[in-house]
Amino acid sequence: MTLQTNDLSHLNPAQREAVLHTEGPLLIVAGAGAGKTKTLTERIVHIILSGTAPENILAVTFTNKAAGEMRERVLAAITARRIEGIPTITTFHRLGGSIIREHAGYFGLTKYFSIFDEDDGKALIRESMREFGIDPKLLDPKRVKHIISENKMAGETPDTLAEKVASQAESDAVRIWRSYEAKLQKSKGVDFDDLIVKSVRLLTAEPDIRAKYQERYKYVHVDEYQDTNEMEYRMVKMLAGERKNICVVGDTDQNIYSWRGAKIKNMLHFEKDFPGAHTVFLEENYRSTSRILEAANAVIQKNTVRIPKNLFTSRGTGEKIVRYEGFSETDEAAFVARESEKLIASGIQPEEIAVLFRANFQSRVLEEAFLYADVPYRMIGTQFFERAEVKDIIAYIRAAMNRDSLADIKRTVNKPKRGIGDTSVAKIFAGMTDQLSPKTRATLAGYEKILDVIQDAAEHEYPSALIRTVLDKSGLREEYEDEGEQGIERIENVGELATLASIYDTLPLGDGVMKFLEDAALRADSDALAESPEGVRLLTVHASKGLEFRVVFIVGLEEGLFPHERASRAAKVEDAEEERRLFYVALTRAKERIFLTHAQSRMIFGSRNISMPSQFLFDIPKDLIQLSSDMPQSLPSIFFE
Repeated sequence: MTLQTNDLSHLNPAQREAVLHTEGPLLIVAGAGAGKTKTLTERIVHIILSGTAPENILAVTFTNKAAGEMRERVLAAITARRIEGIPTITTFHRLGGSIIREHAGYFGLTKYFSIFDEDDGKALIRESMREFGIDPKLLDPKRVKHIISENKMAGETPDTLAEKVASQAESDAVRIWRSYEAKLQKSKGVDFDDLIVKSVRLLTAEPDIRAKYQERYKYVHVDEYQDTNEMEYRMVKMLAGERKNICVVGDTDQNIYSWRGAKIKNMLHFEKDFPGAHTVFLEENYRSTSRILEAANAVIQKNTVRIPKNLFTSRGTGEKIVRYEGFSETDEAAFVARESEKLIASGIQPEEIAVLFRANFQSRVLEEAFLYADVPYRMIGTQFFERAEVKDIIAYIRAAMNRDSLADIKRTVNKPKRGIGDTSVAKIFAGMTDQLSPKTRATLAGYEKILDVIQDAAEHEYPSALIRTVLDKSGLREEYEDEGEQGIERIENVGELATLASIYDTLPLGDGVMKFLEDAALRADSDALAESPEGVRLLTVHASKGLEFRVVFIVGLEEGLFPHERASRAAKVEDAEEERRLFYVALTRAKERIFLTHAQSRMIFGSRNISMPSQFLFDIPKDLIQLSSDMPQSLPSIFFE
């Protein structure tokens, strides 16, 4: 290959240093908006122009979108220089799949092996459960799949899990897992986790095969390294081999996926894993104004488990951060909708405005405010009334009040799991309960007693209290509490439904429930019609990672909400500090303006609770903040001292 020069004058000094340091391990600590994709792209191009064949370069990231963007940039650069060959720029799962395909025989597969998606996997699990006499109606196949997946990606096997089972569900999962693997093998297939797990085991067990890939990929790049889990970490470490030409890019301050298995220690220990590693800090931010970055820096410096850095920019000072405190969550949401309307009127496109919230349940009051103000919006994620737990609670109430409602009976009779299947439901509605087994009849009687309790509550309790009764008496609360992080969110969403229902508490008993059910159905339909693809984005902070907006509202900044109360119960420091990292991510999504909002009080499960402002608000220097001119006049000044 003829060596060609590469003009790097458009890069800043730190970016150039990262591009030019090609030999040996390199850690790039890249702050938000610091041009990490551009730097990685230029580094790959530079290595190719320096004489390395494109096919000897590997870059791995997490999403097809990120890999596609980087591949497009690299190919454009090398095609313009008439260089032949293509570097491997891919995701972890696609890389694992290609390794397995090349060595399919090792796994007893053909190169045409099938990849089983979530639904396919759950079908195999159900089949295994039936063979063991484990009723899928009593143990959710989805839960079993989660146990298997979580343990696979932590490097466990059925044998190692069997040695430390902590519950009957895990004990059953071990048996099911062994059967599940056998069925995958028989079907000549793998699941998504296997794409990484099997390739790692191959590289570990077969030195010759490992050496082949180490020779093929002489330069290894990993994006978003702080988000790698145990198996992904093992994969890239083995591929780097003795040559150790590995470049990882990441930011410990943006590690917000520990609940998915991401290990912040992978980045913190990079220099220990690769002695002599060179570190480059990309701290010049090209996205945000200096006031936004000063706020973000001040907030994140309170964390202790991190690689310190300090973002700066030449984009100018920018406007102050606006802080607003409302009387209630309704007042807060109305302010966000009003300000969004003003921003749109000033010329900002609706889709350049984002409203970020910590918990899914917060979306309901925001959607209502935008509907009322007639401001176009787009909910990123599931709309409130489309959430399964919201539908379940409403279906329980309708089933209790109308025992002929087939759809509601079918939805609730087996939630939580009771062992009543579709065939039994069909017999029930056909008046053939005498053909049910004694066990099923007893279970059905128990379910009907629950409906009796709910029906009585619907006649003697106000709507908000009724929803709490349904959650507790149905057994759904217990089931949700068993689901970990996702279950906590479900309970919060039911709490928000109770809050919504509380506005009907002023109506006569019975009337309030009927009006609530009627309006809930109509709201669900009108919300679907009102959502605009070009509207203001409403999304969780987690969903905002990797995105940027001209204007960002961060709402619900109250103790117990953001930071979430679960942070106070975290066993590890890095887990407790994840809430602050999440707030840092939220701040650094903004290019030009930030609004921070919170409420004096918030309705939770239909009861109004006094809220204290988030500790994060007090981490931001006072000179960066201005109080909204729209602030209610009677707020206690103590909150702003």
